[in-house]
Amino acid sequence: MRQDYVFLVEYAKVLAIAVSKARDLKSMGRFSKLLDETLNSEMALHRGFCADFGISERQLERTLPDPATAAYTDFLLASAHAGGIEEVAAVLLPCQWSYDQIGRNLAAERRMPADSFHGRWVAGYNSAEYQAVTAWLVGFVDDLGGVAGADLKKRMQALFDQSCRQELRFWDNAWDLGL
Repeated sequence: MRQDYVFLVEYAKVLAIAVSKARDLKSMGRFSKLLDETLNSEMALHRGFCADFGISERQLERTLPDPATAAYTDFLLASAHAGGIEEVAAVLLPCQWSYDQIGRNLAAERRMPADSFHGRWVAGYNSAEYQAVTAWLVGFVDDLGGVAGADLKKRMQALFDQSCRQELRFWDNAWDLGL
């Protein structure tokens, strides 16, 4: 949870870059809403989860990124700064999409009480609102890729693939450390 919180701080910066690089008001508004939800809802949810485990806000704020978290967030930020909205959207999609799928899969299993930590976590990532944002981002990336030239499409695919690998390393790191 601590590393995920650190991740979200940096992820919010990437969303802010997406707002600045979006080419139209509708896209700016979508990324702005996602930024707001991340900063004011998702991070509050994480603070609440951490409090359940005795982790204070001060401890969260003082958490340093471990190497896997730093590698992932450094990659996201560098990609977002260097590229256009196509590259930013491509690197953002794996995180959004994976949490959507994990939330759906765990909700379908119905193995935890709704009021438990795990039940609340699953409900957050299995909500209609979260799924709608994911569907929009998938469509947005598909639309951008559909009109991109061959070189840009290739860059988008490579960035998406690398972001998927970084997401997997982030989860594996937490598992390996017993977090």
